[in-house]
Amino acid sequence: MISNRRGKTVSYRYSSGSFKMTEPSKVIHVRNVGHEISENDLLQIFQPFGVVTKLVMLRAKNQALLQMQDIPSAVTAMQFYANVQPSIRGRNVYVQFSSHQELTTMDQNSQGRGDEPNRILLVTIHHMLYPITVEVLHQVFSPHGIVEKIVTFQKSAGFQALIQYQSRQHAISARSSLQGRNIYDGCCQLDVQFSNLDELQVNYNNDRSRDFTNPSLPSEQKGRSSQGGYGDAGSMYALQASGNRGVGFPQMGDPAAIAAAFGGGLPPGISGTNDRCTVLVSNLNPDRVDEDKLFNLFSIYGNIVRIKLLRNKPDHALVQMGDGFQAELAVHFLKGAMLFGKRLEVNFSKHATITTGADTHEYSNSNLNRFNRNAAKNYRYCCSPTKMIHLSTLPQDVTEEEIVSHLEEHGPIVNTKLFEMNGKKQALVLFENEEQATEALVCKHATSLGDAIIRISFSQLQSI
Repeated sequence: MISNRRGKTVSYRYSSGSFKMTEPSKVIHVRNVGHEISENDLLQIFQPFGVVTKLVMLRAKNQALLQMQDIPSAVTAMQFYANVQPSIRGRNVYVQFSSHQELTTMDQNSQGRGDEPNRILLVTIHHMLYPITVEVLHQVFSPHGIVEKIVTFQKSAGFQALIQYQSRQHAISARSSLQGRNIYDGCCQLDVQFSNLDELQVNYNNDRSRDFTNPSLPSEQKGRSSQGGYGDAGSMYALQASGNRGVGFPQMGDPAAIAAAFGGGLPPGISGTNDRCTVLVSNLNPDRVDEDKLFNLFSIYGNIVRIKLLRNKPDHALVQMGDGFQAELAVHFLKGAMLFGKRLEVNFSKHATITTGADTHEYSNSNLNRFNRNAAKNYRYCCSPTKMIHLSTLPQDVTEEEIVSHLEEHGPIVNTKLFEMNGKKQALVLFENEEQATEALVCKHATSLGDAIIRISFSQLQSI
């Protein structure tokens, strides 16, 4: 049922429940739009109902605004999806009428982007598994014209860059050729839009900003942000400069190296200023979980000092991480993860540390801690649980059949890929869902396969 045009809200019944919405509009508001979902994906589920005249991706909020040609087209789409749950790339999206009756220029220029061709491009990189520097971007974009300036920064939408060409035609050519393409096979997807800026201001020539027309610019002094006006990439460098290593990054090493591992700055939602090292994990499955399984899961996000299962609360545990930054990563990425049929609650504990005792397990000297060597490099594996796991330190003569046999008890395996990198065998294994992959990781990380102790991490790749 749809209300009249007096602003009265109505309730629409969806397969997943009901919610309030405003009066009918040509503009449809789409929620839960993950970074793997493209503009074309959205167009495919709405174009059968009429012409889509405008589409704005609100990446920072995982949302989108989509304008149909007229209200009847929008109503038809909404009526259809009242009975059919729309799903894109395995993710449910949720639709409702927007409070906007029209998408304005201001709406479309969100995050500095516009529809008008311009010689400056705003580039957002999704699913970034490898560090992206100015040199990498120059290599990708320079075949389409003379690149004058590049500035990279971290925003809530993710890792972004502004790229200024010598001419508008070069930028048009680059956007046409590169939109939606991957820098590396299966990852680092480019979302290329026109910026509404007139000129880029570059103060330093380094791996985060470069003025190719002025090679005499100085390199940035350590601890300072090169482009604070464009984004918030400088926040973690500023912490190092302040000298306050007791807050934020007391043990984690070189902030610049860690920023590179995260693609130029901290992931959205990570402050880098937490100083609490111990986390409380609740809603565990006490029949399936032990300290070593928790170690395998939490060690993805940092070194583990000790773990304690609470006797008076069998579904609770305390995990002490190496520092506050690593604890913040664990809380951020594991809150709500599914493990052994339970949805985990992960929060900072009121206890600063875990007292050593007979009921605690010590891991501070364990050679299985992942951040003892190449610590900064390991941060690139930090992410929420995914359906894909990455196996390394495999035997050189291992087969895909042996890998499947080792892991298949944890759930149906959709696909596997065995490959070699730097002369060492590695593998990708895709399960049907994140919980199965998480179970395989916590049960099989640091187990023997042939003559090797295997290492398992989550992979952010979507497919093999």
